[in-house]
Amino acid sequence: MSSKAPAKKREPLFHVVKREAMPTLNATLVRLGSIVAALIVCAIVTMALTGINPIKVYATMIDGAFGSLRRVWNLLQSLAMLLCVSLAVTPAFKMRFWNIGAEGQVLVGGLASAACMILMGNRVPNAVLIITMIIASIAAGAIWAVIPAVFKATLDTNETLFTLMMNYVGIQLVAYFARVWESPKGSGTIGVINAGTQAGWFPDVFGQKYFLNVVIVLALTIFMYVYLKYSKHGYEIAVVGESQNTARYIGINVKKVILRTMVLSGAVCGIAGLLLVSGTSHTITTETAGGRGFTAIMVSWLAKFNPIVMILTALLLSFLEAGAQQIATEFGLNKSFSDILTGIILFFIIGCEFFVNYQIKFNKSNKEVK
Repeated sequence: MSSKAPAKKREPLFHVVKREAMPTLNATLVRLGSIVAALIVCAIVTMALTGINPIKVYATMIDGAFGSLRRVWNLLQSLAMLLCVSLAVTPAFKMRFWNIGAEGQVLVGGLASAACMILMGNRVPNAVLIITMIIASIAAGAIWAVIPAVFKATLDTNETLFTLMMNYVGIQLVAYFARVWESPKGSGTIGVINAGTQAGWFPDVFGQKYFLNVVIVLALTIFMYVYLKYSKHGYEIAVVGESQNTARYIGINVKKVILRTMVLSGAVCGIAGLLLVSGTSHTITTETAGGRGFTAIMVSWLAKFNPIVMILTALLLSFLEAGAQQIATEFGLNKSFSDILTGIILFFIIGCEFFVNYQIKFNKSNKEVK
């Protein structure tokens, strides 16, 4: 009998390997290069689709974000709210608990604030009302986040699906109470709460409506940075994120860490809801969170869970949003075009992280091997 020769296979032309650690300067250059490449591609797309000078488009984006003091404060407000939600999801993500439910947690926290304003406004001193709102918002957000955490810690359920579904429950709760408290009747919306008395509204500071929001989020950023980097709890979160088995081996109570971290995550989301209702719009709708719960995932991931770096990533996304709105207004383009430009820029920014963390190695020879 003749025996068949062993099958030959060809080595791949290249393979992807994880980098040890790219030097900070090189990583910064890669990221800057990705932004330049994104702007070039956006310029080509702009010329091809609209015929508008891309330099004018970029100038309009800058003007939309920084063109006046009011626009600067609006940018800071958008930055603060996005950063606040990003800070909320970061401890959970660092623990490898994929909390996709920040949108619902923010809405429930905002709903608690709105309920206090509606039911207690003009019945108690304003200072007491605001303190009650703070407690209620934090508690509501924490409870909403700890529900999936309990199931994860005890039954090992899928936290991604659980927290995602909790978003829809939160949205429907807000929709229900918008009908219960609708003003005027038949509108289906709550409208501005306590417009005459401003009970429960955050006061203007130095003549700026959003000053308190910005200061509160700045304080939260410093707290979260210290908490994650220097506290015992932050160390436990990092260890659980690396390996739950290792955490158990060195005596860390993994269930306790999961529950505690999700309480913190939900509580900060509750604060975001408070700031959006009491310090921003003074009402509650199903759109109050504005998708920040999902955008915050990108902000946190791009910053590698570093709260200080998150200021920059949140600023970038807030700038793109403000600039996109100005483009749509200035050139009479619909918002879809500005979203295309934003998507291209984000694609390059996210894509460059691949080259920061991985490298492509080409094989010197592509010979057949046994």
